[in-house]
Formats: sequence, structure tokens, C-alpha cells
Amino acid sequence: MATENHDLAKLRNIGTIAHIDAGKTTTSEAILYRTGLKHKIDLVKGDTGGATTDWMEQEKERGITITSAAVTAHWKGYKINIIDTPGHIDFTAEVERSLRVLDGAITVFDGKMGVEAQSETVWRQATKYGVPRICFINKINQIGGDFYKSLESIHKRLSKNAVAIHLPIGFEKDICGVVDLVDMKAYTYKEYADHSLTVGEIPADMLDKAKKARAILVEEAVSADEELMNKYFNQGEEAITEAELKAALRKRVLDGDFFLVTGGDGRGVIVEKVLDLCVDYLPSPLDRDLGQTVGTDPKTGDQVIRKADVSQPLTALAFKIASDPFVGKLVFVRVYSGILKSGSYIYNATTGNKERVGRLVRMFADKREEITEVAAGDIAAIVGLKETTTGTTLCDPAHPILLESIEFPEPPVSIAVEPKTKADQEKMGLGLAKLAEEDPTFRVHTDEETGQTIISGMGELHLEIIIDRLKREHNVEANTGAPQVAYRETIRGTAEAQGKHIKQSGGRGQYGDVWIKFEPNEPGKGFEFIDMIKGGVVPQEYRKPVQQGVEETLNGGVIAGYPVVDVKATLYDGSYHDVDSSELAFKLAGSLATREGIKRAKPVLLAPVMQLEVTTPEEFMGDVIGDVNSRRGRIESMEDLQGGAKLITAFAPLANLFGYTSDLRSMSQGRAASSMELSQYEEVPPNVAQEIIEKRNSSK
Repeated sequence: MATENHDLAKLRNIGTIAHIDAGKTTTSEAILYRTGLKHKIDLVKGDTGGATTDWMEQEKERGITITSAAVTAHWKGYKINIIDTPGHIDFTAEVERSLRVLDGAITVFDGKMGVEAQSETVWRQATKYGVPRICFINKINQIGGDFYKSLESIHKRLSKNAVAIHLPIGFEKDICGVVDLVDMKAYTYKEYADHSLTVGEIPADMLDKAKKARAILVEEAVSADEELMNKYFNQGEEAITEAELKAALRKRVLDGDFFLVTGGDGRGVIVEKVLDLCVDYLPSPLDRDLGQTVGTDPKTGDQVIRKADVSQPLTALAFKIASDPFVGKLVFVRVYSGILKSGSYIYNATTGNKERVGRLVRMFADKREEITEVAAGDIAAIVGLKETTTGTTLCDPAHPILLESIEFPEPPVSIAVEPKTKADQEKMGLGLAKLAEEDPTFRVHTDEETGQTIISGMGELHLEIIIDRLKREHNVEANTGAPQVAYRETIRGTAEAQGKHIKQSGGRGQYGDVWIKFEPNEPGKGFEFIDMIKGGVVPQEYRKPVQQGVEETLNGGVIAGYPVVDVKATLYDGSYHDVDSSELAFKLAGSLATREGIKRAKPVLLAPVMQLEVTTPEEFMGDVIGDVNSRRGRIESMEDLQGGAKLITAFAPLANLFGYTSDLRSMSQGRAASSMELSQYEEVPPNVAQEIIEKRNSSK
């Protein structure tokens, strides 16, 4: 069993983030090869696809990363935990939960395309979690690849504070290395698969360009250090030593709003320079948030601070659940303080229960190495936890702490599923439950009216892969219905309603009577229940059941059976009976008041509206715009991209976008690409809403 080194300064927790097909997984593969974890670099797509970080069958077939694979590597005395995240918008939750526990990131860009739609999404997510990052412009060795145009697109669409630290030597297929602007040396290779880089002098025809680029880099570096800035202005660039320059650049990168940029062929030896950037400039656990984690005491609500130190009580966050065919449920955790030991008992601060840690494993994608402990700052997986889910805080039972959980968006797309054979009904239920446990943006429920099993996800591809996994991993073939939109209901007005439940049938009866006021809540605030009962007109023990009755009715919908959102319900009056009143009677009274009150409070239907981004050659612009308009979409903006392509940003109802990817492929001869993500919920026009409501109610 492996023993662990606790030198936090030499630990890096980094992720690779990018738009789909930017070459992120290939770059991760090259990193594994260069750090000695692999004997060859695998391709990502097709029959030969054996990428280590793409270990699910669907990932190898489709050439996309669906789940975040965690891999540990070593480079020049540093331990690097690398998480390769998906680039497809349907799997954005994987990116979100990974960034929550990472200290730094490599953002990979396609050098032929520059900044793409999902590049912006993952960049925003990294900014949200304050993750410092470096930029790698990949594929600049291919026809159409351009380091400088890509850098320009980063400046235009992401940040003006992105500065080159390396310049490529050569152009397109003739690229053979980089100039390092810190030590002003050339690092070259003959073939991308060379064993190592050759260090030499900068080519004469690049010297002036390199000097100008270095001057920009130095100026940016010293701008955040007054002492160094004075030295620079008084004595010139030559007075700044290499060590001072590196320290100043590192300080700026750690601030989170300054980004070093390099580029090259992500398959090759040039990734050694990317690894150098990771250890030299990206943060260790000691550098993030002053090396401390802030949470609350689950019992008192007081603030608790834990330092990234092995001597502190244990604090860890579960950020991913995976199902392993050999060991069962794997819980990936980031340890923030203390030491997590195999065989120990830990406190699940989210559920309030103790759990026993079975085994601890260090993951090498789908291979594993058993370890005895995981120290502060590190990432590993636990075998044997039953109650832990994504976002759960795990800690020392004697020193409880609750960390901020990970929030995930509500899935906007649903389909009905049924097993092809009735005998598989139970097996399908168990399989879907396991998949839902792994993926917090995948939901399963049974429609009470029809008895159908309904699954919901972030998009068509997401649900397609779920059905595929059901077949491969759980041996259940399923039939699916057409994709359905997850509509919502809300109210625009205020209404008061009485709910009175009385039943006399001999013996003890039932009596519950409430008055509730319903009014709109702020968008996104959800449901709020306010108890304004004065005196004892509704006894305290019956008020919680009233709230349950209201909530259950809202969740089941009122006008069309879709969840009612953003509603404030105020319980302000009622009456009870000494003998006949019960919790059930008041729960039913709350439900009756809700049905009546919502109907009177100007109920409306809300539909998910997607932000759609289409990259297309100019010759198909007219067709693409016409098609978007025909789907009740509105064009927001149009931009010029590298290589004569156009970027169209639009908003359109999700209901009109099913099958859009294949339609776009047809109208552009396969040359246009799109991505979409949930933007917001908007009110459905009355005539359209009426159609949806009638169709929904007639199917019940």
C-alpha cells in the first residue's frame, strides 16, 4: 500500500477545461505520457480510442469526455492531481463540481477556432469559483491554426489580461517549438513525439518579436509589485532577474485575473512546457484562500475556519460519485484539512450520521492504487460510504463543520422510459437510481397520473447517454418517448383562499380549516412559507402539515401538472376541532387552499429559453438565421471568427429546438456547429400556453 508525502507546497490540483473537441483530453493524455504514467499516447476517437481519462465506453466511441476523470501524476518532484472535464454543454455540471474542488486550471483552446461558445461557459464557471488558470492554444500546428489570432480572440471575448509567456516557432505544420520569454531560450523538437525538447538560442528572425513580447510580459509582471516596478523603471528590464520575474508572474496568476498563454501541438513533447507552467505558476492548496477553508458549525451555525494542515481536524467535500464495476460506489473527495484514514469513522455533516471509511484509493482513471490515508489538500476516492452524495461535507465527528454545498441547475428536458420487457421493470428502476446518484443533474420520478417513469436531464445528448449506460452497465434495454419540455407554473397576481377539509363517517371525523394568502415571490427565490397565525386558531403542531400540503400541491402543479415555482404562501387564519382535527386533515386543508388560491392568482406557464450559439461558414448564414427565426428565436448578436466563420448568438424556446443539431448539420453540409444552454424561464404566450395545457390535461 502506498504511503503519502504531505508537502502541500509541492501539490497541484488542476483541471483541464475547454470547448468540446479543443483537444483537452488529448493534452491530458500527453501529460500522462510525459509524466511516465503511460507508455504511449492514445487517440481519443474511434475503435483505437483508449484515452485513459475517457474510460466509459460512450466516451471512447463519441470522442468526448462525459465524466470528470481524476488522475494523479508526478513532475519534477511535484504531485499533480489532474481532472479532465467534459466540454459538451450537456455535461456542464461535471465541470461545475470539479472546479469547486480545484486550485488551478489549464484552459485549452482550439487554435483553428479561438474562443468558442463552451470556452466562454467554462471560463465563467472558473471565474465564479476564483480558479487561477493558464491558457494553452492547441492545434496551432494544423492548417488554419493561428496562435496570435486565438490570443486576440481571448482578449476580445474573455480577458484583456491574457499575456503570452511562450511564442511558437514556425507556422502551422512547420511549428517546431516555442520561445520561452522568461529565460529567452528556444525549446525545439524535430517530431512532436520526441522524447525531450532541445534547448538552444532564439532563431534570429524571431529575436525582435521575442524581445517586444518579453517587454510586455515584464511590464505586466512588475505592475503588481511596487518595489519591483521601481527597480524596473530606474534600472531597466535587464535588472529584473529570472527568479524575480517568475515570482512576480506567479503572484499575478494567483490573484486570479491574469492569465499566461502558451501554445503548440497538444499531442506532443511541448506539453512539458505546460507542465512547467503548472508547477511554477498555478497555486498549491496553501495558496488558495490563504490556505484555509471556511464553513459553519452544523449545530450552532457559527463560522468555522480550518487551515490546510494535517494537524487540523478532518474536513472534506464529496464532489463526485462513480459506480465502479469491481468495488461498487466510489466517492471522490477533496480533503481540505486533517487526514482521512482508511477504516476510520467520519461524520456526514449533511445527514448528521456517522459513516465508516472502507478503503481509500488513488485513481488512475479507471485503474486504482490502494492507499492508507489522504492528507489535507489532496484528492482521492473512498470505497464503502452509503449515505454520501455529491456536495456532502465529511468531517471529524468531534469537530463538525458544514461546507457550502455544490448547486446544480434544474434539468430542462424530460422523456418517458419503459423497459422493453416487463421483467426488467425492477432492474431498470435500480439502474436509473444508481445513475441518478452519480449525476446530480439527472432526475428520475414516476408520473402519478400515468404511472410512467420520467427521466430528466440537461439535453438530448445527456439523456441519450443515460439510456446507453442503462443498457451497457445494467443490461436493461429501454423504449423512450419523444423529448418533453420541463415547463413550470407560477403566478402573476395575489389571492387568498380557504381550504376546509371536513369528513364525518361515524366515529372520529376529520377537521382542518385554513386561510392562506398566495403572492409571487422574486424570480429564482422558489417557495416561501410564512406563518402569521396569531393566538391558537391553528395549533402549532398542525402548521407544519399545512406547509407540507401546500408544498406537495405546488410540486404537482395546478393548471397543467408542472411544478409551481416562486410563490410566497402566508398562513394567516383558520380553525380547528378539539377531537376531529389531525395532521392529515390540516395537510389536506393546505392542499385544497393551494389549488383554489393558485387558480385565482393569475397563473401562467413558464418555458425554458435556451441561449443558442451557432458557428457557421458565411455561406450558410442566411439559412441558419432563417431557421432560428422559424423556431421563434431572436438573434442577439453576430460576430466574425477566425477562418471566415461567423458566430450567431440567439435565444429560442427549448420546445422548438429538439433535433436542432441534426437539422443544422443537414442545412450546412455538416460544417456548422452549435451549443445551447439554459438561459432562463420565460412566460409562454397565452395562445401557446392554452395548447400546452389542453394537450397535457388530455393525456392524463
